[in-house]
Amino acid sequence: MANTERLTLKRELGKWDLTAIGVNQVIGGAVFALPAALAANAGAWSPWMVAAVGVASMLIALSFAEVSSRFEGTGGPYLYTRAAFGRFPAFEVGWMMWFTRVASWASVINVLVSSLGFYWPSVTAGAPRTLLITSIIGVLAIINIRGIRQSSVVVNVLTVGKLVPLTIFIVAGIFFVEWPRLEPGAAPSLAQFSASGLLLIFALGGYEVVPVPAGETRNPRRDVPFALIMTIAIVTVLTTLVQVVAHGTLPGLASSRTPLADSAALFLGAAGAAMITMGAVFSTSGNNMGQALSGSRNLFALAEQGDLPHFFGRIHPAFRTPVNAILVTAGISLMLALSGTFQSMAQASAISRLLVYVATCASMLRLRNSRCSDVVKPAEFTVPFGPVIPVAAIAIALTILAGATSLQLRNGLAALAAGAVLYFVAVATHKRSIPNP
Repeated sequence: MANTERLTLKRELGKWDLTAIGVNQVIGGAVFALPAALAANAGAWSPWMVAAVGVASMLIALSFAEVSSRFEGTGGPYLYTRAAFGRFPAFEVGWMMWFTRVASWASVINVLVSSLGFYWPSVTAGAPRTLLITSIIGVLAIINIRGIRQSSVVVNVLTVGKLVPLTIFIVAGIFFVEWPRLEPGAAPSLAQFSASGLLLIFALGGYEVVPVPAGETRNPRRDVPFALIMTIAIVTVLTTLVQVVAHGTLPGLASSRTPLADSAALFLGAAGAAMITMGAVFSTSGNNMGQALSGSRNLFALAEQGDLPHFFGRIHPAFRTPVNAILVTAGISLMLALSGTFQSMAQASAISRLLVYVATCASMLRLRNSRCSDVVKPAEFTVPFGPVIPVAAIAIALTILAGATSLQLRNGLAALAAGAVLYFVAVATHKRSIPNP
C-alpha cells in the first residue's frame, strides 16, 4: 500500500533557538554604524533614546507574544491576520513580509561583500563579486534545505560570533568612558528627536520574524512569546550599552563612518578595531542566514494556506524542509543582489513593517473577541491592562508612517498594489481550475 501520510515540517526549534533567530535578525550590520547617526541627532540624549525606543518596541513585542501564543503553524503575522481579518488582508501581510525579506537579503549580502572587500578589494566588482554572492546564497540555500536544525545551528553560531565582540567592546570600554560626555545638555529639537526615534524603530525592528518558523518549533505557543520578549530585552540592553560606550569614549562620534571600530581602537588598539570589523562580518553573515530562513517560510506559509500554488509549499521528503520556497527565495534574492534593484525595493520596508505591526496588534485585539474562539486556540500568554498595550503599540507603529519619505510611500504602495494583483490572479486561476459540477 502506498504511503499517503502527509509530509509536515520537523518541529526541532526551542525557545533559545528562536531567541537567537530574533537577536540575529535585529542586530544586523546597522548596530556598527548606528551610534554615529544617533549622536548626530540626539547627542548625549542618544543612550536614553535607545532605551526609550526599546521600551516602545517591547509594547509591540508583547502584542506579538499574546497573539502568537494562540497559533502553532508557520507564517506568524500572516496567520494572525488571516484568522482575524480574512484572506486578502493576510495575503498582503504575508506578501510584504516575503517581499521585504528578499530585498533585505539582497541588500545585506552586498554589505557583507563590501565588508570582505576591506581585506580583499577584488571581490567587490566584476566576476569575483558575482561568484562570491552566488556562492554565499547557494551555500545558505543548501543549509536551509538540509534541515531546520542545521539552519538553527548556523544561526546560533553566527549570533554568538556577533555578540562576543559587542560584549567585549562594552565590558572593556565601560572603564574608559568619560562620564561628563554623557551628561545631557539642551534637549534636541522635536525634528531631531523624531529622526532619532524613527531611526531606532527600524534599527530595533526585525523581531517580527520570530513567530514565522513556529511550524518548526517544538512548543510554539509557549516558546514564541518567550523568544519575542527575550529578543527585545537583550537587544535593548546591548544597544543602549554600546551607545553609552561609543558616546563616552569617542570624540567626534557624530562624524565617524565606523564608530565602533574607531572607538574600540582607542581603548583596545588595532586588535580591537579588527575585532569589531570581524564582528560586522559575522553580523551580516548571520543576518543573511536569518533572511534565508524566514523569507522561505513566509512563502511556504502562503502556499500551505492555499493562497499561492502548491508548488511553493512542497516539502522535501527526506529533510522535511520547504525546498521549493527556499530555492525560489534564494533565486529571487540572487537576481536582486546582482542587479542592484534591491535598492529601490528596500524603500518599501517602511510600509511593510508598519503593515505587519499594525495588523498583528489589531489581530490581537480582534482574536480576544469570544466570537473568534472557534477559529483559534486560547492564548497561552496574556498581556495585562486590557486594550491599553496593543492600542499604544498601534500608535507607536503609526509613527513610522508619519516619518516615511514620499519615496518610501510610493514604493510601499506599489508593492502592496503588486501583491493585490498577484492575489486576484491567484484566486481567478484557482477558480478556473475547479471543474464544473
